[in-house]
Amino acid sequence: MPTGTKILVVDDDELTREVLSSYFENEGYDVLCAATAEEAETVLTYETIDLILLDIRMPGKDGLTLTREIRVNNEVGIILVTGSQDEVDRLIGLECGADEYVTKPFNPREILARAKSLIRRVKLCKQAKSMDNNDHNLKAFDRWKLNPVRRQLIDENEATVQLTEGEFQLLKSLMNHAGHIMSRDQILDQIRNREWVPTDRTVDVLIGRLRRKLGDDSTDPRLILTVHGAGYLFTPKLLDVV
Repeated sequence: MPTGTKILVVDDDELTREVLSSYFENEGYDVLCAATAEEAETVLTYETIDLILLDIRMPGKDGLTLTREIRVNNEVGIILVTGSQDEVDRLIGLECGADEYVTKPFNPREILARAKSLIRRVKLCKQAKSMDNNDHNLKAFDRWKLNPVRRQLIDENEATVQLTEGEFQLLKSLMNHAGHIMSRDQILDQIRNREWVPTDRTVDVLIGRLRRKLGDDSTDPRLILTVHGAGYLFTPKLLDVV
């Protein structure tokens, strides 16, 4: 039983809140609910949440805005749950920092599978943060170090930048093929183990987000190069931190 694991369901539709909360409570999770983004912010102030199931379209502040604000300083897992079938919404959600995306009508078993996987990753990050750095786990390139356990980038001043799961999977894939051009299809094959199904446009969105976090100018990148008609090239040399 996932004792102590807290899930926050944020949706203005009462039926959706009841369905999700009862399903996850029956699975042994502690579930809190909010009907608006503002209510969710209040909950997040007082509770340590492991996963948020968040509707995109709500009155007042929408789910995308809330996702973007949460991501500034919170590593909580975020699964967007929405009635929109528009791929643009999904891409914007990933752009804002969501980890997963499901559409209504949804299969509770599918959401549960995604939630369990994401919660495991979130808890692993939290456990790692409570421990001292294990330098032998770090990979260095350019002015950065990557902690693969915490999914964090660390700069030369020891400031940290948190990666979402999608960003981390992409960076790991590029680093594993450093110096070699990776096509979008090859990248998709590497990150397809994620529960949501990535597309070519997903890769482009994640590349843009990763470049921003690395401080790599998208108009003249030097770390992740776009090779037109071929794919992407990760240029830095990698070093193990000893």
